[in-house]
Amino acid sequence: MRDIATLSARELAAAVARRELTVQAVARAFLERIAAAEPQLQALQHLDPQQVLASASELDRLALPAPLLGVPVGVKDLMDTADMPTSYGSPIYAGHRPRVDAACVAACREAGALIMGKTVSTEFATFQPGPTRNPKAPAGQARTPGGSSSGSAAAVAAGMVPLALGTQTAGSIVRPAAYCGVVGYKPTHGLLPLAGIKPLAPSLDTVGVLARSVDDAAFFVGTLAGSQFQWLPSSSFRVGLCQTPHWDRASDDARRAHADAARLLAQAGAKVLDVELPASWNGLTQAQIDIMGHEALAAFAPERRTHPDLFSPAFSAFLTLARAVDGARLAAAYRLADRALGELDALFKSVDVLVAPSAQGEAPAGLGATGDPIFNRMWTLLGVPCVHVPLGVGAQGMPVGVTVIGPRWLDAQALGAADLLQRSARPEFTQD
Repeated sequence: MRDIATLSARELAAAVARRELTVQAVARAFLERIAAAEPQLQALQHLDPQQVLASASELDRLALPAPLLGVPVGVKDLMDTADMPTSYGSPIYAGHRPRVDAACVAACREAGALIMGKTVSTEFATFQPGPTRNPKAPAGQARTPGGSSSGSAAAVAAGMVPLALGTQTAGSIVRPAAYCGVVGYKPTHGLLPLAGIKPLAPSLDTVGVLARSVDDAAFFVGTLAGSQFQWLPSSSFRVGLCQTPHWDRASDDARRAHADAARLLAQAGAKVLDVELPASWNGLTQAQIDIMGHEALAAFAPERRTHPDLFSPAFSAFLTLARAVDGARLAAAYRLADRALGELDALFKSVDVLVAPSAQGEAPAGLGATGDPIFNRMWTLLGVPCVHVPLGVGAQGMPVGVTVIGPRWLDAQALGAADLLQRSARPEFTQD
């Protein structure tokens, strides 16, 4: 058998189920990876190796049939855990101990997953970075892993865990996935529950996963959602190439990745065509910003009253800007989103999926910011499933890729096309 830590989540679960591996052996293999990588990367907010090994022993002792039995999972520190501290990336909640798990964490445990620890989140899943470094940066260089699911993306990219939970309100799954060169799957809004997750903007907040392959992402989220995603091994997808209203912000690297995706999908047999979005969609990004700010202002009313001095300057500025969104402006933002959803449904009658940029380009240098979610905001606003697929590297040797977007509640469609693209780009993901 290959090195345990290189096995896919699906392979790990199968090997444990067949008693070819113990959960203890899996835990020790990934703890070794963590011990080697974590001092440099700082991807974990909380790790207790003895607790992990005790949990692994309990799973081995029970030996219950479970779809994720023994699969290590990192949990974003925005999600409540009853047996670990949860700080939401803020000093306001340092040492906070929730009484119960977030619903998605509880679902992981019920499915037999091994919770490895808490991954670093930016402050309240917004803009103030944590200490995490991008594991794909050359030696001696510091580059952001993106945000807000910083630790989750870095931990998966470094092989510390095969899967990690993340959330996205603007671009917090797709952008870190793009910067770290892993798969990031943001499901249809509402597919996974938000209970027990610190809210930022509830109409936008979405639970998803960072993974090494599209197949693992689908396996994991499908298990938690109770709806196993299946797609035919078909290459007959109708793919719409979408530049979005922000194409002028795409670097040469992002444009090459977009062109590479079109070429690979066409070579695989997909029908690829250019699509033009309605002019009104130019306002969707600002609409997402307005809605996110308005909902965050309400969500953080308690902290604004009790601990405003512990907000970072970036978060304070974000809330201050949100005060400028009056009722008329907010209503216009929601109406624009509603209209665009209807237009998007019509567009998906002529194509099965869209392919768009995931980020402006490679991960920016430095750790003072997490990059711009300019290419993610409107898709999050529309609540559609998005899958980032890594496709190679840019001029500085850092990962680049594209987002595959599908219709709401047809996540399998987006996952199937993304899987085809990943397998076309990287033959090692082709399985017998």
